Formats: sequence, C-alpha cells, structure tokens
Amino acid sequence: MPLDKLPQVPFGAVYFRKSNPPREDWDRDYGVAAEDGMNVFRHWFMWSAIERKPGVYDWEDYDRQMDLAAKNGFRTVIAELTHTAPDWAYRKFAHARQLRADGRPLSSNMGVSAATGGFANNGGGAGSLTMNAPEVKDAVGAFLTTLATRYKGHPGLLGYDVWNEVNYSAEVDYSPFMKDDFRLWLKAKYGDLDTLAQAWYRYSYAEWDDIEPPHEIAAYPENLDWLEFKKQNYYDQMQFKIDTIRAIDQECLIAAHGVGGAIPNMAANGSDDWLAASKVELYGLTWVPSRRGFKTWQNFFGPDLTRAAARGKKWWHAERPGGPLWLQPQVLGRDKEDGRVMEPEDIRLLTMTSFAAGATGVMNLRYRPLLDGPLFGAFGSYGMDGSRTPRSDMASAIGKWANAPEQKPLFETKPVKGDVGILVIPEAQAWDYLLNHRHKPETYREAMWGAYRGFFDNNIQADWVHIDHIAEYDTIYAPYPIMLTAEHAKVLADWVAGGGTLISEATPGYFGDRGKVGTVQPNSGLDAVFGARENEVEFMPDIANRIRFDFDGKTLVGGGFLQSYTPTTGTVRGKFSDGRIAVIENQHGSGRSLLVGTHPGVAYFKTSNAENLGYFADVFAWTGKTQHVAVSNHVLQARLHDGPQGKVLWLINPTREAQETIVTLATGAFNAGHCYWGEAAGSSAGKFTVPARDVLVLGMG
Repeated sequence: MPLDKLPQVPFGAVYFRKSNPPREDWDRDYGVAAEDGMNVFRHWFMWSAIERKPGVYDWEDYDRQMDLAAKNGFRTVIAELTHTAPDWAYRKFAHARQLRADGRPLSSNMGVSAATGGFANNGGGAGSLTMNAPEVKDAVGAFLTTLATRYKGHPGLLGYDVWNEVNYSAEVDYSPFMKDDFRLWLKAKYGDLDTLAQAWYRYSYAEWDDIEPPHEIAAYPENLDWLEFKKQNYYDQMQFKIDTIRAIDQECLIAAHGVGGAIPNMAANGSDDWLAASKVELYGLTWVPSRRGFKTWQNFFGPDLTRAAARGKKWWHAERPGGPLWLQPQVLGRDKEDGRVMEPEDIRLLTMTSFAAGATGVMNLRYRPLLDGPLFGAFGSYGMDGSRTPRSDMASAIGKWANAPEQKPLFETKPVKGDVGILVIPEAQAWDYLLNHRHKPETYREAMWGAYRGFFDNNIQADWVHIDHIAEYDTIYAPYPIMLTAEHAKVLADWVAGGGTLISEATPGYFGDRGKVGTVQPNSGLDAVFGARENEVEFMPDIANRIRFDFDGKTLVGGGFLQSYTPTTGTVRGKFSDGRIAVIENQHGSGRSLLVGTHPGVAYFKTSNAENLGYFADVFAWTGKTQHVAVSNHVLQARLHDGPQGKVLWLINPTREAQETIVTLATGAFNAGHCYWGEAAGSSAGKFTVPARDVLVLGMG
C-alpha cells in the first residue's frame, strides 16, 4: 500500500525549485537535513523547466535530487507542475490559451515562488493553457507518462503531489474549447434546448452554439451551472493526471494539498477540499499565518478544515512557514507579530498546533529561502546559505521527537469527533458569491468564521461538516444556510426527524433550487422542522450591527440579516428589541431545532464581544451535551485524541506567559499519565501549567 511507505511522521520541506538552492550545496544540504531529523523532501518538477523542446527532456537536476534522497534515507514527493507551460508550448498551442471573460489570454510569466518561466500567475493553479484542448491534454499526458516511467521504482520515490494548492482562477476559462465542453455538459444535464430555456429563463436559443457562459457574475441559474461545470471540469483534469500516473506506477503515493480555502473560496475558486481529498491517498494544506492571520483560531482553522475534508484519511501540513515574509504588508497585520517574523517559538507553536488538530506530518514550504524573485529570503528555517539557525534547531528537535519510537503510540491517536458540527452547504456559498459579488459584503465568511470562533473561544471543538455527511453527527450548527436545494433540505429535515439537534441562524433555505425564493419561509418544508414561519425579513448587512435580540433573557448583537417569525408548533425563546420574535425552539420527530433570526456569528467575528461569546456557550448548553474537554483558562486551547493505547490531551499556550488551567473531561477529571512533551510534574487534580508559546502533550493515567 502507498501509505506503508510513509515514515512514522513525515517531516521535511519543499527543497528544489529550479534553480534554488544552488547546485553546489545540494549534497551538504541533504546531509544536514538528515542529521536534523528530516525524512521527506518535495520538489517542483516543472514541465516548463524539463521539456525544453518538444520531446527533449532535461532530467539532470531532478535525477540528482532523487539519487541524493536515496543516499540519505529520504522519500521524495514529486510535485508535478504541468500548469507551468513551456515557452514552445505557449507558442505552439497559442490557439489554446485560457481566456478571460473579456477575451484577453493568460500570459506566460516568471513564477513568483520559483524563478522559472511558464506560470500564469493568475491566482489559480490551472495554468495558461487550457487542458480542454485535446492537443494540450495529450501533451500534458505525455509529459506525465514520461515522468512516471522515469522514476517508477526509484528507491528515493514516495509519490506525487498532483495539484499544488488546489484552486483555480475565478476569471477563466472562456476559450472556445471550454465553451464547447460547457455546452456538452449542459446537453447531458438538460437533454434539450427547451428544457434548458425554461431552467435559465432564456427563450431564444435556436442552436446549442448560441449558448455562451455567463460573463457577468450574478445570481441566476446560468451562473450556478457555470460554477458547477467549472469545478467538475478542473477536478476531472486532476483525475486525468492521477489516472495517467497510475497507469504507469500502481505503487506510488498520490497526494494533493489545498489552502484550507473551502471557506470561503469553494464557489469562486474551486477550493473544494472535500472533493480534492476524496481523490488522493494523502491530503494536506498550505497555511501561512503571515497571509492568513496569526491568532490561535486562525492557526487551527486551516488544519481543522483539512482534517474534516480528509474524512479519516491521513493528512499533513504540506506547507508550513519556517522563516520571515518580506515586502508584503498584510491587511491583518498591525506589527511584527502577524507572522512576518518567525521566532523559534513560533515554529514550535505552529507545528504542535497542526499535530493537535490531527496532522500526521509537517512540511516546511522552503528548506532554505529562494535567492531570486519577489519571495527572496522568505519562509526558510535555514539561512540564506543553508546554515542552521535557531528556527531550524527548533524544527529539528520536533522532528526527531516526533519520529522517536516512544512517540509511536501518540501518533496512532486521532482527534475525537467534535462536540458540534458546523454545516457547510456548497450551494449556500455559491449563491452568496453570486448574489453579493458586486456589493461585496462579507456576510458568508463572517458568519462561518464567526461561528467557528464562537465555539473555539469557548474551547468547544467544532468540526466542519459537509451537508452530505451530517449522518455522522448528532448536533449541527448552521451559520449561513441561505440556499438549500430541495434534496438537501429534505436530507436536513429527515436528519432532525431522526433524532438530530439543529441550531440554525437566519434564512434557512430562503433560496431553493436554481436560486428561486420560496413563497413560504422557511422554504422547502423547513417551516415544519423549525415550527415557525417568517413574519418579516430584512437584508441589510451594512447596518445589521444595530440588531439586538435576546436569548433566554440575555441581550445579544445580531448581524447579517434579520428574519422574524410567527410560531406554529414552536416555542418562543427570544425576541428582537422591537418585540418581533427572534428565536424559536421546536421538537420535530425525534429531534430538536433552534432557529435564530439573525447572525450572531457575524457580530462576534467583527467585535469579539463577551455577550455573543456567551451565546455560543449557551446554545451548546441548550443541546444538553457536555464538551469532551473543558479548561478553566480559555486563553489555552485543549484537544483530546484517542487511540489504541488510550486518550491523549494536547494543551496549547499561544501567549508569551506561562498559563495555569484546570482540565475536566466529559467523563470527569483528567489525570495525567505519560508525558509525551513538556513537564507535568507537580500537577494535581487536573491542574496543569503550560509554558509560554509551548504545549503539554499528556497521556491519560
């Protein structure tokens, strides 16, 4: 099995991105990396750097990397970068360049993360040439076949990463090839033009060639189809790459990694971590705090989402920074502690956070910094000349610890299932993107991230749950369910009737199939689930910070939308400040529901107010559940793992001061047994001290 080739804990870095690091340092760097506890390197095998002329390949640098891996006991992940088109291909296939909506072709540029030509640099990973053109697809397939044939069975090979940072640009592809395939897809979906005309509200198509993909981002059925087709199209191309490699090598590992981007970029940019993870044996993510934020919840967010998408498979932090990021001021940044300057303690905190979230390996996105291009000096744990640094020493200590035999029982454990699931509804995100693109309110993102933060800051573990997988959870929180297909609405209703507990923020299923508003709200039969019908609705997110409502007598701040209700079978649990009904509780079949007529998660995301933080604790208490692990000090984050040899507690302290806490499990006090990391001496009655920017990892006694 491909996964059998993995080390106990894959620990390493991305090393070669032609032409960095310098050739004369390779042998020394491999030796240092091996001494420092690394066991995996990933390299960018760029089409544009290897097939220098049609059918003429330059493998010299890459052969050397593979041979050095075998010599030093490393396993190599080949990152195939066929989206880097050779210059000759860009000329030869000029008719097959990806086009923007206005007809401008994508250009062939120097890479930002590698000083090599052939990159589209358009914010996506699909490249400048369209694989919808058969001749381009054949050329890509020929390169991959040659690549896999050359390295099949090599002792330094682990496998292939088939999509770097899974996503594509929202602005492409409007090439004739893409349009033709879109028409074929529509024909398969609708059968005939009359059916399509009724669905799209376009009544004058005479031929299939009359159909054009929508150029305007707007909330109409044609746009939903275009988004759905684009995602299927690009993921089919991912599958083509997998199948091409597998036709040559059945033993290698197939991996991919995203950017933890399903929230909020699944619709616009195709960052569907669930779909991507379903196609590979090992999934992962790139997460760079200097670009995504360095708060504790942000460092957990990407790993938690990736773990959810992996659905029990092994996953790793495929690209974690180990050094600074220069010349890129961050919107979220206020000072040097936004992640742009990495200290050794930051390396420890980020790595251990990923392990606490369930990662089974960690890779740095640079072994040492690039010497060329705009990302010079960035992200590497080692110095510009490959010398060791305090940061690399910290990474080395963790890598050696993780792969020591005594840690094997630890890494056989997995995070327990979350206390609550946060509902991910693809069509709700798609509709929000189409509906709000022009005005650009951030309601979806703020609602989803706000709910995650609300539970996280209460130390309640919230797992991201795709609506297709809700049967695996007994308690679900829906932060932004603005659109539900009739099929998904029925799934949700049946799940509640079967015993599920559902908490939903405002406007559940307001838009139904094809984006049509229901004349009865909640839509698609959900009024019976919630025991209420809409009284009034207000879509004014720009002034929604004025909304006030109460839940069980506590005044809270709303956000996003306002939807008031008239109860049918439900019971009133709260009102808006003007007296309209805001919160309804209902029994539906064997399950329960709680409907909240605004978005308190939006308000918490924006203000971090204590009242709305308390709301998330209160609605969790309403479910009647007890969280897996509770801490008395909420600046710490606790995660509980379970495995063949029992439970393990991870306690993370992101602050610059030691922190004390009392830990309580749902089953009672936590009594420490074996200490995997840190020092638990002197602890008693579940009371522990965690050093600054450090962790405790404790087996249960």
